[in-house]
Amino acid sequence: MRSFDDIAADFEFLDDWEDRYRYIIELGKELPPLPEEDHTEENRVHGCVSQVWLKTVAEGSGPEAKLHFLADSDALIVRGLVAILLSMVEGRTAREITDMDIRGRLEALGLQEHLTQQRANGLASMMERLKTEARKVAEAA
Repeated sequence: MRSFDDIAADFEFLDDWEDRYRYIIELGKELPPLPEEDHTEENRVHGCVSQVWLKTVAEGSGPEAKLHFLADSDALIVRGLVAILLSMVEGRTAREITDMDIRGRLEALGLQEHLTQQRANGLASMMERLKTEARKVAEAA
């Protein structure tokens, strides 16, 4: 998985929104697959127009537990947006994720001007789900 800093640098290099759109789809294609058995209602992210599933795996419990995520979507562009979000949080501790300004980092890419309101709402739902998952693990100490 590419780092968020690498993705942000690539976004700066790509001036045209169409090129960025293709890049986001490419990122989605690189997202490690979520096994079909994990496409469950429990893993589904509500608030997204497209189907999105997120599975969280914690190494340990409490604020210093490292979190790993697997995700999938039935829409290529959404898979790419999910890949961007996961590039920020993958392998970080529950504390780092709960303290992180995910929205602020994402806004630096300038995506919001090019997403429909429905996609923006889905992205917000994904961000909230990541924070919720991190809080659950952090509080399980």
